[in-house]
Amino acid sequence: MKVYRLKKAIYDLKQAPRAWHERIDRHFIKNGFQKNASEPTLYVKTQGADEVLIVCLYMDDLIYTGNSVALIHDFKRIMVAEFEMTDLGLMSYFLGLEVKQCDAEIFISQEKYVNDLLKKFMMKDCNPVKTPMITNHKYSLDDGEENADFQVYRNLVGSLLYLTNSCLDILQATGLLSRFMQNPSKIHYGAAKRVLRYLKGTCSYGLWYSNTNNFKFCRFSNSDWAGSIDDHKSTTGYLFKLRSNAISWCSKEQPSTALSSSEVACQTIWLRRILGDMKLHQKEATTIFCDNQSTIAMTKNPIHHSHARHIDTRHHFIRELVVEGSITIEHYNSQEQVADLFTKSLSFEKFVYFRDKLGVVDFCIKGKYVSM
Repeated sequence: MKVYRLKKAIYDLKQAPRAWHERIDRHFIKNGFQKNASEPTLYVKTQGADEVLIVCLYMDDLIYTGNSVALIHDFKRIMVAEFEMTDLGLMSYFLGLEVKQCDAEIFISQEKYVNDLLKKFMMKDCNPVKTPMITNHKYSLDDGEENADFQVYRNLVGSLLYLTNSCLDILQATGLLSRFMQNPSKIHYGAAKRVLRYLKGTCSYGLWYSNTNNFKFCRFSNSDWAGSIDDHKSTTGYLFKLRSNAISWCSKEQPSTALSSSEVACQTIWLRRILGDMKLHQKEATTIFCDNQSTIAMTKNPIHHSHARHIDTRHHFIRELVVEGSITIEHYNSQEQVADLFTKSLSFEKFVYFRDKLGVVDFCIKGKYVSM
């Protein structure tokens, strides 16, 4: 019997991704790039006080951008000299994301992915609905209904989760449905098919980003009150915006109220560091808009600490961030709290109002007024 020893990591072997990452990481570092400490797949190269080149690595696919033509041309040269690479030009499609660009605006959607999904689950000719979920309807693990095919259900919900990269309006619905992966019922499957029916009528919707010189960073945060009828846990939703553009979002069931607050604070600091490495330094404190007066009082007034002694000490570090000036918490009118869309099902009027505030628009309408 003969055994072969591989001198190179062949594609599709377990060690291949690690070997490739080590190889290209050495190449980037050698050519003056700095790996981002908070995001290891993000590399930044600077020249002078203002010129910057940003490279994002996903396996063997690269996205790069910058404000220096010289740095961009130099980057192309060193990459072609070292690797067999193809420059596809201005990005129009990446990992299922469709990108339409002009000088001052960018539109991101997943229309082709949505249409493929509708065909896959035989919903291409379904009747569309106006919202992804029925308003005020509660779902539970044991609803007494017949079990659905769990493989089909998992496949569908997993596909919907990937859609939340651009379809923020289905984030809450998809997050809720993912809690029933283990043992879905026909009711859960029907709710998932309703999301597809909503997507049928909004397949041309996506995120619209406009050019800006104002890089003010803020966060909207909200949670429902013991929304789960199975374990009485709440759902937290948050949205990070750079000026009026959404850059990060989440909807998840809370492990605990205090832990949820500290996790969101950690996310704030993480994004501040990434923005700093990209030369978008946040000199002012990041404003967190919250409609919970008790939470605000506990972070600003040490007297309220006595009413929260039962909470683990490590969860109080959000107050330390307020004191050091990294974040500031302000009250925001509940009627304007856009993160409400990530915590519960809403009426059609309120749903559309918050969807518009997220920057989710119909390209068929918006694109008519902009030359892409």
